Amino acid sequence: MVAALRIHVETTPEARKCIHYVFGNRHRMRYPQFRARGLCVSSGVVEAGCKQIGDRLKRAGMRWTVAGANAIIALRCCILSGRFEDFWERRAANAA
Repeated sequence: MVAALRIHVETTPEARKCIHYVFGNRHRMRYPQFRARGLCVSSGVVEAGCKQIGDRLKRAGMRWTVAGANAIIALRCCILSGRFEDFWERRAANAA
């Protein structure tokens, strides 16, 4: 990708920005390794989760505080990542 972008670096500022971004973040872009470990590399799952939570927070009659919304989001993340018990253990430790 970097080699393909280098052709356009002299004439296109966007190509220059893109090549700097890709080169500077290449250590994060190990997609074949991530896929081999069964990890998701797309943003669709996150975007869908954000949309679902946003839709629920905006339903008629809903009155959410930022703290309440953040708590629900944290809880959802814990459930989906298999760390539900950790959430409650941390919450109990913080309350003590």
